[in-house]
Amino acid sequence: MTLVIDSTTTQIYDLATKHEWIETNGLGGYASSTIAGANTRRYHGLLVAALRPPIERYVMLAKMDEVIHTSDKSYELSCNKYQNAIHPDGYIFLQKFEKDFFPQFTYKANGIRLKKTIACVHGENTTLLIYEAEKANQRFTLELNPLVAGRSFHELTAANGELNTQATFENGIFSCRPYEALPPIYLSLEGSDFSYQPAWYYHFEYTRDLERGQRGHEDLFSYGKLSVSMQEGDRIGIIISTENPAGKDPFVMLTRESLRRQRLLNQAGCKHESLEQLILAADQFIVQKNHHYKSIIAGYPWFSDWGRDSMIALPGLCLASGRQEDAKMILKGFSRYIDQGMIPNRFPDFEQQPEYNTIDASLWFFIAVYKYWLHTQDRQFIQHEMLPALLSIIEHHDAGTRYNIRVEDDGLLSGGEDGVQLTWMDAKVDDWVVTPRKGKCVEINALWYNALEIMAHFYRTLGQKEQARHFTLRAKAVKRAFLKTFWYKEGCYLYDYVNEYEQNTAIRPNQVFTISLPYTLLSPTRAAQVLEVIESQLLTPYGLRSLSPEDPAYRPYYTGNVWQRDAAYHQGTVWSWLMGPYIDALIRVRGNMGREQARIIINNLIAHLGQAGMGSISEIFDAEPPHEPRGCYAQAWSVSELIRVCVDHELFVPLFEKHLAVRKNRQPVFGPKTLSYI
Repeated sequence: MTLVIDSTTTQIYDLATKHEWIETNGLGGYASSTIAGANTRRYHGLLVAALRPPIERYVMLAKMDEVIHTSDKSYELSCNKYQNAIHPDGYIFLQKFEKDFFPQFTYKANGIRLKKTIACVHGENTTLLIYEAEKANQRFTLELNPLVAGRSFHELTAANGELNTQATFENGIFSCRPYEALPPIYLSLEGSDFSYQPAWYYHFEYTRDLERGQRGHEDLFSYGKLSVSMQEGDRIGIIISTENPAGKDPFVMLTRESLRRQRLLNQAGCKHESLEQLILAADQFIVQKNHHYKSIIAGYPWFSDWGRDSMIALPGLCLASGRQEDAKMILKGFSRYIDQGMIPNRFPDFEQQPEYNTIDASLWFFIAVYKYWLHTQDRQFIQHEMLPALLSIIEHHDAGTRYNIRVEDDGLLSGGEDGVQLTWMDAKVDDWVVTPRKGKCVEINALWYNALEIMAHFYRTLGQKEQARHFTLRAKAVKRAFLKTFWYKEGCYLYDYVNEYEQNTAIRPNQVFTISLPYTLLSPTRAAQVLEVIESQLLTPYGLRSLSPEDPAYRPYYTGNVWQRDAAYHQGTVWSWLMGPYIDALIRVRGNMGREQARIIINNLIAHLGQAGMGSISEIFDAEPPHEPRGCYAQAWSVSELIRVCVDHELFVPLFEKHLAVRKNRQPVFGPKTLSYI
């Protein structure tokens, strides 16, 4: 499936800059920008290198400005936003943007049609730029101006005297090392000339950063300009890397990368075009960690690898995509970091030690291991590596571990302490935890119940009857206590959390997991009642709201500075990954009718592949129409859950046409009249 955006969008700046693309390299590094060519975030860059994969990411090369020089005129193809100006305005020459294996840009200027392809090379901090003169009524010169940042992708840079302005150019290879603490930058272009013109370019404006209440202005440095002569039919390739590209052929590298991506599609057994972009998107999140293990980047452009996100995303990104060995390497990798019965919450970008403030990541680990077992029947791995890890988690939770996480006398799991966010609703600004949810949480205990059932299942499978019986009895006790503790009779749904001070009646999506997980806690009648509440209060075309609109704490839009955004993050904002468990629940409760409803529902997210992060699914959406995409434009569990439910429930649906043409006024496709979107 090829995503196509035509000139009705590409040549309107405000529309074109709403569409972002990303290429990744399997190390945590990437290249990314808008289709207009203007960087609108500090995280955009043409070479964003992961120096300690998959973290410590630096924007080495921010972008490449391009100019076509003919005998009588010049055409600037680039686009930059400054405080009171857009210059140059090269988007007016952009005829078409396409995304299949790679993002491709077709420019047309005075009889010259130039196609650009951008690709990251898997396993290297390397970006390829390929230019092809598809049509040219005369010979022309392509001039390229690399703009260097050389800073953490979380920060911004300004003109300074510390940058090393020296550079070399020999045999078509340009190299520089802007700062001693960073690796060098290499640009290789066979047959090119280089003009040394060192200069700072000032006050680039990043509008998305400003919208987010962050600083949004930066200075970039140019060492000079590369140039190469071209005519119709010519094809040139540039290698941009932190490693010396001498002797490497960019066209061979591009072919190898293309073949690698085709193998991913073959491996996944894609039977429908609608899954092709999702499988390619899935690959972007799976990264190498150290030399022996793999991990999952939670979201681009700014997240690192998170335990919770990785465990939730693993079944869709790996198991449903035919990447069982990657799933094994991820499980092995996280098991190495189990400490006091907990897997890490996240690995910070510039710190050595992982953070463990999570009550649910270790429980999602059980679900991921169980689903790995269902897909592989890998008895040796489960028995000798995973089961001891799972048992250690149970024992530490029984004894009590960090943050008051412990099994209570009734068998339910509780946790929490002041100033610490533990569940997936984890927004925190300074010392303010927006949704603390201390005590016994509904989805935590659904996961805990599943963990006990999974232990019983594994021990039965291994023929260890006494251990199996022990965990079966524990699971039954938890189920009895859960139903007694969490059922809200007056509302016909489940309390969100319970502690010594309150039974919280906020209508949130967390209760969906009591139906969606492998072992359900609810009777068919109660499951149907909970599902009806979720649909009436939380369901939208792009996922579930995090809070009912009828709640006084509801926030309809995720906008503003960090305080305003985090106040809305789990207080109404729509989370697209929750469409996965919702569809599981829908089909479990309504059977074939639910499956038909699900087929209609997923069209909205399939169409979204061409609406924000091209070929991927956004992290979150505004709670109210038109449900603008927000947060990360490519989120692992959003992509994963769509793949997983499509594969698990055979929800494949043909798209409207082979090439998904994205128009500026595309509206979501709503579900059947029996479903209410509010």
